[in-house]
Amino acid sequence: MRFVMPNRQIRIGERSDAARSKVTALRAQFDERPLVLTTPGSVNWITGGLSDPVDITATSDAAWAVETKIGRTLIASEIEAPRLQGDFDLDSLGWNVVSVPWFDASAPLRAAASICGVTPDELLSDSDAFGRNISPSIVRERMVLSEPEQAELRSLGALAARALEAGIDGWQPGETSDFEIASVISRELERCGAKAVCLIVGGDDRLRSVRHPLSIGAVLHSAVMAVVVARRGGLHVAATRSAVTSADDPILELTEKLEPVHRAVLRSSLPGHGWGDAVEALAKGYENIGQPGAWREHFQGGPIAFEQREFELAPTQTDSPYWDLDCLADTAVAWNPSLRGGAKIEETYLVSNDGFELLTSSGAWATTANDGGMQHSQVKVVQ
Repeated sequence: MRFVMPNRQIRIGERSDAARSKVTALRAQFDERPLVLTTPGSVNWITGGLSDPVDITATSDAAWAVETKIGRTLIASEIEAPRLQGDFDLDSLGWNVVSVPWFDASAPLRAAASICGVTPDELLSDSDAFGRNISPSIVRERMVLSEPEQAELRSLGALAARALEAGIDGWQPGETSDFEIASVISRELERCGAKAVCLIVGGDDRLRSVRHPLSIGAVLHSAVMAVVVARRGGLHVAATRSAVTSADDPILELTEKLEPVHRAVLRSSLPGHGWGDAVEALAKGYENIGQPGAWREHFQGGPIAFEQREFELAPTQTDSPYWDLDCLADTAVAWNPSLRGGAKIEETYLVSNDGFELLTSSGAWATTANDGGMQHSQVKVVQ
């Protein structure tokens, strides 16, 4: 008996079909050698999001996906293979399934080589463990999102915004702890099938002195910030929300000061630029507000989709394989410029040829003025 919701099966099929044409084009660049995907991001890209993680910290997925000229196969342990076959109609999705012993670490690799009829060294992969690692090429292909993937990301973005805002809106200054706010955010995500793979909630003096004030059970009195990276169906969105109790709080002025940095990096993420251009614009933006080198103090974000960020890039990393990569339409970005003292701007946007679509919006919080879609949620003043 299969338990998967019919609409989820349809969405997975649509996403998988869209990804397959990209996989075919990708393999054509490498003489159509067999491809074995092992990481959660890559597996969920090629399968359309059917592989929910058993361990959200694992770098290797519970299933490996094998793509060859003659077909597609999922390799999973004898624990997980029956679950996948029971939860999904894999035949209609075009997947064969091969199960291997969970206690034999080399069994998946042997199975992949056997399915493909080649030695492990001849396989294309997203891992250094075997074959030829073509991760940069994989990331370049999957960053440009298909229509079904964009639809999934819109839904997840709205959910993440609602969850963050529910947590902040439940804050009673002087009474509510950071643990309690975090629990509301997690609850709202998980009740809709998403998980917080990164969740930072903190406030007061710790927010004003450190970039990542992780929850410690402290009751918050004057300021709170909540940051989330939410994942569902293999896709990610990121967003931040902040609130203060006084209209004179310095966080409000700092956030306004940060605005030009946020807009500068977004403008340079439009088609016609490269990702190196974007991080250079980010660095220049900090210089223009009198904070040269501030990008060194905190990870600045970037393209997002099948990983929390598809790659990390700093202004010094001109030799990165992503430096000269073109910014393209239908890519999602989540930059997160910040300033010491508690200011941070972070939203997830879908890039078009003309501007940006804000994905992490519930429609409930006030936003800055719309400038080509570059608006973001304002810091809320709680009376």
